[in-house]
Amino acid sequence: MRTPVNTAQTQAWNGDEGRHWSDRHDRWDAVNQGFDPLLLAAAAIAPEDRVLDIGCGAGHTTRRAAEAAARGSALGLDLSAPMLERARALTAGQDTARIAFEQGDAQIHPLPTAAFDVAISRFGTMFFEDPVAAFTNIARALRPGGRLAFVCMADPARTEWVRVLDRVRAALPLPPQAAAPLTGPGMFSLADPAEIHRVLDAAALTDIRTEPAEAHGHFGRDAADAADHLLGSGPARHLVDLLDRTDPAPTGTDRVRAALTTALAPHARPDGVRLRTAAWLVTATRA
Repeated sequence: MRTPVNTAQTQAWNGDEGRHWSDRHDRWDAVNQGFDPLLLAAAAIAPEDRVLDIGCGAGHTTRRAAEAAARGSALGLDLSAPMLERARALTAGQDTARIAFEQGDAQIHPLPTAAFDVAISRFGTMFFEDPVAAFTNIARALRPGGRLAFVCMADPARTEWVRVLDRVRAALPLPPQAAAPLTGPGMFSLADPAEIHRVLDAAALTDIRTEPAEAHGHFGRDAADAADHLLGSGPARHLVDLLDRTDPAPTGTDRVRAALTTALAPHARPDGVRLRTAAWLVTATRA
């Protein structure tokens, strides 16, 4: 693997964040897989297509793409060694000639030119340090007329789990920087459709379309289970660290868990805690 230039994300996804998502891949798939039908329909994968899955994580969407490309192939690309190890384990016994995984930074990874018919991503495109460089590299890997389809986070105010975290922060004695993980570049870097169009246009992609999309994800059996799951996420760990630095007794973990459980309780139903995520469904074409 070439030395990544996206160093902050490389450290995160090969550290605690990557291990958390790898260990709980099934839980995060339960949160996000409501977008799978929308993404796959937009990608319009044909049986003989060659598919590139950007930010593939533990490979759920790569395997779904390979099912659609029954006589084609699917390559998953991700920064995270822990998640790719999980992806390969989950794919063991399947047709490895058609499904493969590579570790790399999408901004610079040496993808073969014009080698793919379609590129997809489920929430894997928001973390590029240089999004124009990344999408330019992805576009180069598509054949002329090749398709790009991805989902990315939209306005955080329209996403219920973000509002849950807002209520948690309001309930805790936190300094102002507690809101940092939910603002600026990162998770919501493509929340503005104007920015999506600017980036993809700069990457020489055409026919750019953004459509609002929503899905309800399953976060846990009940409020306590969902709180335990979210406690390992980056934003929640950030709150824990802030509390432990300012007042370590009781622990930040205990206080954030309790606040999460309280904030999630109104969302508990007989079938579990389900929260809405608002996204953009984006499509584009390589000229």
